Amino acid sequence: MQYISTRGQAAPQSFSEILLGGLAPDGGLYLPAEYPQVSGAELDAWRKLSYADLALEILRKFATDIPDDDLKALTRKTYTAEVYRNARDGEDAGKITPLRVLEEKNGAALILQALSNGPTLAFKDMAMQLLGNLFEYTLAKQDAELNIFGATSGDTGSAAEYAMRGKKGIRVFMLSPHRKMSAFQTAQMFSLQDPNIFNIAIEGVFDDCQDMVKAVSNDLEFKNRQKIGTVNSINWARVVAQVVYYFRGYLAATESNDQKVSFTVPSGNFGNICAGHIARMMGLPIDKLIAATNENDVLDEFFRSGVYRVRKPAETYHTTSPSMDISKASNFERFIHDLLDGDRERVRALFRKVETHGGFDLSGKPGSDGNEFGKVAQFGFLSGKSLHRDRLETIRDVQAKYGVMIDTHTADGVKVAREHLTPGVPMIVLETALPAKFNETIQEALGRDAERPAGFDRIEELPQRFEVMAADVEQVKKFISRHTGL
Repeated sequence: MQYISTRGQAAPQSFSEILLGGLAPDGGLYLPAEYPQVSGAELDAWRKLSYADLALEILRKFATDIPDDDLKALTRKTYTAEVYRNARDGEDAGKITPLRVLEEKNGAALILQALSNGPTLAFKDMAMQLLGNLFEYTLAKQDAELNIFGATSGDTGSAAEYAMRGKKGIRVFMLSPHRKMSAFQTAQMFSLQDPNIFNIAIEGVFDDCQDMVKAVSNDLEFKNRQKIGTVNSINWARVVAQVVYYFRGYLAATESNDQKVSFTVPSGNFGNICAGHIARMMGLPIDKLIAATNENDVLDEFFRSGVYRVRKPAETYHTTSPSMDISKASNFERFIHDLLDGDRERVRALFRKVETHGGFDLSGKPGSDGNEFGKVAQFGFLSGKSLHRDRLETIRDVQAKYGVMIDTHTADGVKVAREHLTPGVPMIVLETALPAKFNETIQEALGRDAERPAGFDRIEELPQRFEVMAADVEQVKKFISRHTGL
């Protein structure tokens, strides 16, 4: 299988060739030249598989240049009950992403899919653990090194660092917005003392961090000399790993392929829900994909109006679901590519306009950039928005009615999912993290601390190691060079 850039000015590449990189050389994102399709017979056969073997079946459609035996070893090493051991009471860790039915009303079921049982208690582990093993495998074959450069609003950073810590030939340089993550998230990252992990706290917001990652990815001389790769969701392999749990959720919630399900996904950078879009494009019977945003409602605005309007840093809210405090959704370009029927010249023009004018308009109104908004429904997308008071009420309600404690981002998902329930169609809300990661808000909502899995007691009191820097890409480049010696 060959991969092409959304902007059409980069040579086709194989899966292994794009694995260690991030942006394509033309600034676009990689996508397969064609989405592989899944048959009804395959779905029937996959219902009996373990999570690891399901991951193998899906990955072999995308990573056609990696031998099957090697892929099997990688997926079975990654998806084990030992790695995803933080399952809560009543959940089967062996299922990796177990479902929990919250309610059934008027023929509509509201279901949580647990994605936060991994080592950092967030859904990012589902892809990052596989990515770490893929990186190590590929680097060993090439006798090469990789310097990972990424940005996080909270969960990506810790998931990446836990997946890469101690791995041969890999260093991690992770940017995060200074003092804008929860205390737990901050401690998970900054308390790591591994010599190959470097945390950089940027005086700014997440979008400043993300912009610097893209700037470095576009500086091809620096990127090649420093052997820079990325683990952010612009990395195609990470998105593919997330496709797997959509198939698992669907297969666990249905009995036949005639049934459909919908998914509500707490959304900031559009990577998680983009994986659902890809699963749907492959033929998974998904009815609706619902993007749940917080106060930073760029995606909700687009799916309601067709206008994609990036917010300025001063317009980005610091919220109690901080992993979604994002105003420039870097994965959104992949969906726009499909919405425009693969017109890469138009994609290039629209995202150039994002950089020069702060957005684009596909509403079809006079003066707009196109009228493709009318096609959004064909892809099953809807959206909704949740505010701080909504997430507090939802956390209280889910705890009171079902005895389940949920985190702030999952609460945004549940709130929005309830607005889009359809009789006869199960609604699966993708869990974002365990509530312990956002204990300050749990205390506000419930008046008590969130439960913590073993090994996470008093994590905030551990010594921390990090550097504070201005939002200056040249300063960050010098830091990377100093620590790589390249």
